[in-house]
Amino acid sequence: MQFLSRSSPWRQLFQDPAAIANPQCMVLPALQEVFADFPQQLQADLIKPWQQRLVRCLQQLDLPAWRISQLISDHNDWLYRQALDLSLAEMRSHGWGEPPVSFCVLQLGSAARHESLLRPDQDNAMILADYPDARHQEVDTWFQHLGEGFTHRLDESGIPLCKGHVMARWPLWRKRLAEWKEQMRIWTAGRIVKRVQLSNILLDFRPVYGEFALADDFRQDVLALMPRAQGFLHEMAELLNEIPVALDAFDRLVSDGEDAPHAHALNLKRYGLLPLQSAVRLLCLLQGGIPQVATRDRLLALVATGQLTTADARDLTCVLESLQSSLLQAQMASLGSGRQADGWIDLELLSEREKVQLKADLKLIRNFVRRVRKQLPALSS
Repeated sequence: MQFLSRSSPWRQLFQDPAAIANPQCMVLPALQEVFADFPQQLQADLIKPWQQRLVRCLQQLDLPAWRISQLISDHNDWLYRQALDLSLAEMRSHGWGEPPVSFCVLQLGSAARHESLLRPDQDNAMILADYPDARHQEVDTWFQHLGEGFTHRLDESGIPLCKGHVMARWPLWRKRLAEWKEQMRIWTAGRIVKRVQLSNILLDFRPVYGEFALADDFRQDVLALMPRAQGFLHEMAELLNEIPVALDAFDRLVSDGEDAPHAHALNLKRYGLLPLQSAVRLLCLLQGGIPQVATRDRLLALVATGQLTTADARDLTCVLESLQSSLLQAQMASLGSGRQADGWIDLELLSEREKVQLKADLKLIRNFVRRVRKQLPALSS
């Protein structure tokens, strides 16, 4: 069975944001009003309130949370492109000249999956075209400066620096194409936990700026590694145990004491979305050759390859959308109360029907994770 994906006109909003405010543009007046104040400067005090206005407008237009998440991600893509354009222009003005080799900036994680909500941090990397070792100091110094420049600008725009240092300003996340390929061969060669954790960060990547062919080349190499990476995939499955769903042994919702803002807080991102996204990624890697990155697209691809039934994929997609909706609502409420957006929801604010639905969704995720793990023994020789 072949699945076709039709591009949505909503995804064109950030191709040319200034054009949306034009009276001749055929969009809804409410949306046109929001884009009339579209902030061109990379300033968090302008951008973050504007994103909230955009979300409120899209909610009033009855767009589902998953589509709003895509559009937030599209806006963040625009911020990346602006930050890189400005950084490159500044380097030219200071005498650094043009890039010494071609390059590609990657977004990682939720940004790459186009599943960002209202508090993403930076997770990015950079692929450089191969060059001789003799040029390393010259070339890498140039791109280190670029990495520091664009990540600083993103921080100023409201996408904060990654506390775990997963950014192209650091050498671990900035390499030549051949070095990235060798790095993945090393990381996937066994069951070393730290290497699997780093791979989990990298394996959801998508090019956002530069020479996209570098990312395509790297992806083909990564996918070709997976059929031989049995121990690596087993360890990736073991790590799923560290992110269980938020249910106790009696299938009751459990709040999280670790860093919880209050007694009834549940980290829906960590104990709901993350297990689902991670299990879908693992199942795609087990099959090999599935290049999709977004969780929704991966679920469709798994149906097309016969690994999931249409009903299973539909159920899991509905769960994904439900969790995204709950989390977006909670983030908007937090921002409206003067607090930061985060990954927590308040169980006390859920109705009985919402609690029953959340339990059902988490049980479905838990069962899916178990099903994925059961496929691992067949890989052993």
